[in-house]
Amino acid sequence: MKRSSLAKIIDHTLLRAYATETDIRELCEEALSHGFRAVSVNPVWVSFCAKMLKDSNVKIDACVAFPLGAATARMKIEETQDAIQSGASEVDMVINVGALKSGYSQYVEKEIRAVVKAAKEHPVKVILETSYLSNEEKTTVCEMCLRAGAAFVKTATGFGNGGATVEDVALMRKVVGDRMGVKAAGGIRTYADAMRFIEAGANCIGTSAGVAILADAPE
Repeated sequence: MKRSSLAKIIDHTLLRAYATETDIRELCEEALSHGFRAVSVNPVWVSFCAKMLKDSNVKIDACVAFPLGAATARMKIEETQDAIQSGASEVDMVINVGALKSGYSQYVEKEIRAVVKAAKEHPVKVILETSYLSNEEKTTVCEMCLRAGAAFVKTATGFGNGGATVEDVALMRKVVGDRMGVKAAGGIRTYADAMRFIEAGANCIGTSAGVAILADAPE
């Protein structure tokens, strides 16, 4: 895949707790100069990014209930609404993994649906944190996301026990077909990594190594 095409499916990511304003400014400047699809940031930086990226094609991706997904449903809804009011183009939401593994699948689906509703026309990507889930649980969550109207299913936060795997991306694509996007995120550091996930079915890549990945991509 050529450099310009690859950039258009990369969410350029900076979610460290100690990211400074200077770091976020650099993230936005890199997104503009390289033509990345979006910047993925914690909600506190959304309004700053909205000003930096005004009148550009770069989307602002707010990560909600990040990275644990253990906030209450009401707080996820409020965080989503606040992020959108601050200028977010879309939302990445972490599911309540503990609730799912406790057998409360209906609660998890209801929560996903509520966040999708709160986001209105703004796309929601649902983060499964696949390293904690069985294949059956991954399939179940993907099916929930389809019913709830989410735009993407996403592999991982990058803060869990593991990141994206080719096997997980292939499974997620198999379940959702062409009805949803699949975002691979977590540990993707090289052009070769990105291409493996794209070939497995990902149509969006979340990474903090976007600039290095593009440097290795053909022009």
